This record gives sequence, structure tokens and C-alpha cells, in this order.
Amino acid sequence: MAFLIRTIDFTAAGREIVRDRTLDQSAVTIGRAADNDIHLPDLAVEQRHVRLTDAGGGMIGAEAITGLGFAIDGKTRKSATIDPAVGAEIALGSARLAIGRAGEDGPVQITVSQVEANEGAADALQNFALTSALPSKRAMAWGFAATILILLLSVPIFTHLTRTPVTNDPENVEQGQVLFDAAWSSGELSMAHHDLEDNCEACHQTAFISVQDKTCLTCHEDLNDHAEMPRQRLGMPAMSWGDQAQWTIAETLGKEGPLGCVSCHSEHEGPVKLEASSEQFCADCHDNLDARLTDVSFGNADDFGDKHPQFRPLIYTAHFSDEPMRVSLDRDPVEKSGLLFPHDIHVSEDGGAARMAISLPQYGAPLECSDCHEEDAGAPGGYAPVVMEDSCEACHSLVSGRSGAGFTRLRHGNVVELMEDLARVDRGPRRPVTSGRYRPGQYASGGRYFANFGRPMSAYIAINRALERGGTCGDCHIRTQTEGRPDLVPVNIPDEYLHKGWFPHDAHDGDVAECADCHATATSDEATDLLIPGLETCRDCHLGESAIETEEIVPSSCAMCHSYHTPTMPWRPEDHPAGMPGAPGDGRRDTVASILGSLRR
Repeated sequence: MAFLIRTIDFTAAGREIVRDRTLDQSAVTIGRAADNDIHLPDLAVEQRHVRLTDAGGGMIGAEAITGLGFAIDGKTRKSATIDPAVGAEIALGSARLAIGRAGEDGPVQITVSQVEANEGAADALQNFALTSALPSKRAMAWGFAATILILLLSVPIFTHLTRTPVTNDPENVEQGQVLFDAAWSSGELSMAHHDLEDNCEACHQTAFISVQDKTCLTCHEDLNDHAEMPRQRLGMPAMSWGDQAQWTIAETLGKEGPLGCVSCHSEHEGPVKLEASSEQFCADCHDNLDARLTDVSFGNADDFGDKHPQFRPLIYTAHFSDEPMRVSLDRDPVEKSGLLFPHDIHVSEDGGAARMAISLPQYGAPLECSDCHEEDAGAPGGYAPVVMEDSCEACHSLVSGRSGAGFTRLRHGNVVELMEDLARVDRGPRRPVTSGRYRPGQYASGGRYFANFGRPMSAYIAINRALERGGTCGDCHIRTQTEGRPDLVPVNIPDEYLHKGWFPHDAHDGDVAECADCHATATSDEATDLLIPGLETCRDCHLGESAIETEEIVPSSCAMCHSYHTPTMPWRPEDHPAGMPGAPGDGRRDTVASILGSLRR
């Protein structure tokens, strides 16, 4: 097959130059490479772009050599069949290849021409160009720059300086507004501060100065520092030279150092909730804290699963002690609560206590932990204190005698009031009433844990000897002498054992865990047993932040149990709005509860 290649060019003067050459071969290649049969020096054309071949029957086949197609008669294709008798036009970059046949029996003619760059771009009006009516690009650039400076810089500064001075009042959003100041915001405020979107001065009190701690404390007055500020600085690890250089520049521009509020709490990052700090945030200081603060009494901590000190609950280690002590569970502490209370006989499902509970309508079944320990979200530790009259008296009756149609009872909790009640008790002869059950050893009559599990009327046996050996008070209390008279050892039970961390029982209720999974009540036969679970018990489910989450393992960061702004630590800056010293109400519960909720979800 013969191909007639006709190339049409134009000189600078506009004279047309036509060059013809004939190729006697079965295929013609078109592309940017110089070795193609038709060379098109255009970057929009591939090195080897299109191949034209004999498709038989007088037809020409056009096929894209690479993945980039070509335009034929205004449509993009990767292959096509062309009838030279009808003709077609292939567009490659700025080149147009008109394919036809030179005469009825002549060769296939390919006419190559170039399209002018501004072809079709002229205005609808002849001899009119839009650019001729506009300023130059440089003039427009300067004009737009001036507009931006006026609207987004000059106007905000002018309105800020000329308006009535505003007060730092987050509730007052109707104060004088700064025009066009939205362009200065780097993003929306968090959900907690969303109400301040139109009151920038609530936080930004001084132009071009970072938000100061005293401004934050105007609203967050119940927050204390993590520790005394000089000790925090001493406890921080040394900065790298890069961090030190950045902070030097930041402090020069008014930012309050790496211990300032804004160094941790960044704003304008969108309407999101406060995220819990990462484990590394705490470990930066606490991993080797004792190397910098040699007088600390607590251990180093890094990852809960690998490096965390044993729990140190706050307990009374001696009777008549005024101050409880924090004692590590590794030391097997003995709690001196002033009570005689064996958990094992109370939670047993087949002992005397169980049979007594089954016979009482308010229980109807062996005792459970919840019969005495009631959850109370507002109480320290999450549980309401055990009250004898509510939780114990159904079995350990305080009935002292009859009064008309009813009964008289001893007041509980005050020995002086008890003695007054005993003085009014009829001391006439009574017929001893027994339950008919006898137990050996310490559970026998007169033993350490003897109790008469009878009906309320039978429990007044020896009530007039309540403070003496074998008296009703001795079932649960330790007898002593005060100035020669019978007395009881004071009851010392902390409202909360773990003061440096937060443990929500409600997050572990139900399908997560049972009380006995963590508290060894079934084997505790002494009131001196401290039933606080140790570190290894928690690690059965909780490992460090980097642990892989499974049905049994919960990745746990420091923030799951600890709050940075611990309310029980009365450390505040000297200019704190609430003054010095003082510890506000416990505001950490909502924060930690929300963190736990997000982690569990």
C-alpha cells in the first residue's frame, strides 16, 4: 500500500509551503520521536502515538500505540477504521492529519497541517480582544493585594482600636464587634468553647499576644496545677536544642512556656471534644522522674502493662489513728478498721447468714454484695457508705424491748447515746432465747464472730450487756476501755481508698466483671483483710495504650484512671482567681467518665 504524505507549513511572511513524499509500505507510524514516518515535534504527542495500517478492502486502520488515545472527527478513540474515500481528520496536539485518497485509484493521502494557537479563542466581536480593555496583570495583582490588606488587615485593626473597650465576659457577645476578623481565625472552636465563636476577646485579650493562663483561669477557676510550678519545671526532661529554640522564639512573642495552658490545650481545630492525652505525654516526665526529683515517694510509670507502681490505698494501719496512711499492696497491708467482720460467712450461700437472709422478706436469697454496697455516683469511690440500720439491722437487731404495741431499739453509732438507751432498758428477768444452732471455735457463743441469727425479738439476749464480753455490740465491734468504762474502738473506714486515680465501678458492672472477680470476699475471714485488687488483677484486662484490643484486653492510657488537673492537690498560681490555698469540688468525674465512654466505644 502506498501513502502520500503531504506536509503544509507557513513561512513568517505567511507564504504556504507544501512538501510531498510517498511511502510504499503497509503501515505508517506517527509520533514525537524523530524516527516515526510522520514526525510531530509536540509535547502533547507521545513518542510513538498512532499507527495507520491496511485494514483490507481499501480501509485504513488507526490504532493508539500507547495508552493515550487520539481524537478522530472530534471524538477520542484508541482505535478506529477509516474509509479514505469518505475521509477523516485525526487531531494530535496542535497537528491535524486529514486522511483521504488522491484520485479514485491513487494512494492514501495524509495531509499534515498545524492549527494556530489562538484559533477559536477570538472574541465574538471581530477585531476585539478582552485583554485590551483590562489593566495589566501586574496592576491587577497590586490592586488585589491592596484590597486584601484593606479589608482583612486595616479594617479589623481600625475597628478594634476605635470601638468601645470590651470586658473579658464570655457571656456578653453583644460587645463591639471587629469587622472582617473571621479571616484571622485558623478554624472553628472546640465544642466546649463553641459559644465563644463571636467573642474573640473572651480569650484573646491583647492583640498579637498568645492567650495567657490567667485568662483561662477566669472561667476554669476550679482547676488546680498538676504540681507546684517550680517542681514541674524541675521534673520535666531536658529539651532538645530544636524544642528549646522554638520555645525561646515563642516566649519572645508572648507565649507562656511549655507549662502554660495553651501548650497542651490547642484551639481552633474544629468542633471536636477534648481528647485524652496520650500515654507518652505522661511518660515524658514520669518514666524516670526519680532521677530529677529525688524526694518523690511514688514510683516511675511508663506503660500500664509494663511499668507502673503497685497501688497504694489509703488505710488506717492502727486503731485510734487520726491519719490514714498510703501503703503499697506489695507489703500485704493490714487494715485496722475497728470492726470484726468476716466477708466469707456473709457471702456464703449455705451458711447461717445465708439461711437467715433467705428467711427475711427483704432478701429472700443469700446475701449479695449489692445488699450492703449500693452504688452512688456522687459518693467518693462510687459507693454510698454502709449504714448499719439499712444494711445490717435486719439480722443484727438493735431491738431492746417492748413499748406498748411496738418495740424499743438502741441507737447506733454513739456510745454515750447507747448508754442512755441501756439505762432505760427494763432489767427484769428475761428468758434467754436461742436460735438452737451451735458453731464451734470462733463462731461459738462467746467466740470472735458469734452472732445470734434469730428473729428480731430473740436478738435482745444480753442487750443490757451490750458493751461487755458476749454483748450484742461485740458481734461487729472491738471492745476496749476508756477511763475505766467499757467502750468500743472507733470505726475507721476510708470513704475512698485510691485517691490518686479514678475507678468507675459502673464501667465494670454486668457482663464485664462480677465483684468476686476482683475482690476475694469468699476467702476473707478477717476484717483486717484489705480486699483492694492489686496491679496484676487489673492487668488481666487492662494493658498499655499500645496493646492490641481484643475481647479480653482493653488498651489503657494514663488518662483512663488519672486526671492531670487533680482537684485534691491544692496547688494554684498566686494570682489564681479563687485564691490560695484550697481544693475545689471534685470535677474530674465527668471528664474521666467521658474518656472511659469514648474508649469503651
